[in-house]
Parts: sequence; structure tokens; C-alpha cells
Amino acid sequence: MNPSSLHSLLDQVRDYIPNPTKGLPEEVFLFATEITPMVNVDLLIRDADGNVLLSWRDDPIDKTGWHIPGGIVRVKETFEERIQQVGILEIGCPSILFDPKPLEIVPILLPERKQRRHFISFVYSCHLPERFVIDNGPKKPHDKGYLQWHRTFPSDMISPQNFYKKYFQT
Repeated sequence: MNPSSLHSLLDQVRDYIPNPTKGLPEEVFLFATEITPMVNVDLLIRDADGNVLLSWRDDPIDKTGWHIPGGIVRVKETFEERIQQVGILEIGCPSILFDPKPLEIVPILLPERKQRRHFISFVYSCHLPERFVIDNGPKKPHDKGYLQWHRTFPSDMISPQNFYKKYFQT
């Protein structure tokens, strides 16, 4: 392919993405994950008893299992903005309280995958406002997005997040 053709194709892709600050169309996002690491925030949310909040995940790549709520940082977005968006979108909480210094920064490499194979996770210690109550609505356990507090590390945690075991009580 000559450079001119490539520039033309990339212009078409740019035209296809209405506003990258709001996220990418799925097929563009998956392609991006093939060629570059993804930077994300993970919210290690604990309650007063030290339990950790997990969400049930069900997707074609990671399959099913518990995971720490989190999300990919968008173009022109700060870590704080992404943390608050995760709070709204995944937890239903408009104001996540968090320590601005990450607990750790974890590279996640999954070389056996073609897509979603390299992440740089900024892990933040978080908690919910005192009066906030989790509302799963009609969702039942093992429905996508179901939220539940966990005292111990679940055996059905999605495998890329096994490094979180150290944050659970034994």
C-alpha cells in the first residue's frame, strides 16, 4: 500500500469516529487494542468493613466472571474524569471518593490474544459516599453489571485481574 492510500483510509476512519473523546466505535477500539497499549483506571472500592466491590462481566473476550470496575481513559480525559464516569456508568454513583495517588500501576500483558492484549492499569483506592446505596435494579447475580461486595477473592474472577487477590481478606 502506498502512503497516499493509507492517508486516504485513515481520513475515512477519522470521519467515521464522530467524537473520540466520547469513546470509539467497537471495531475501531478493538483495532486500536491490537496496535497499542490501553491506559485504564481500575477502582478498588472498599466499604467500611474492608469488602471489595466487584461487578459481573460477560463479554466475548474475557468471558464471564467478577472484575474490578474500571474503564479505558478517553482522548483528552483526565484520570479523575474517567474515575467519575466509571462511577456513573458502572456503579450508578455520581461522585466516587478516591485517593488521587494510584495504589499501583500494573502492566497487563496477554500475548495469546490478538485484541485487548496490553493494558496499563492505574489502580485507585476508592470508596462510595456514606449515604450511597448500590441499586442492582432488576439485575440478578451473574447478570452483566451486577454489583456485589466481596470479603474474599472469588474463584471466578476474570483471569487478567488475578493480581487483585492481595487486596482481599483471607
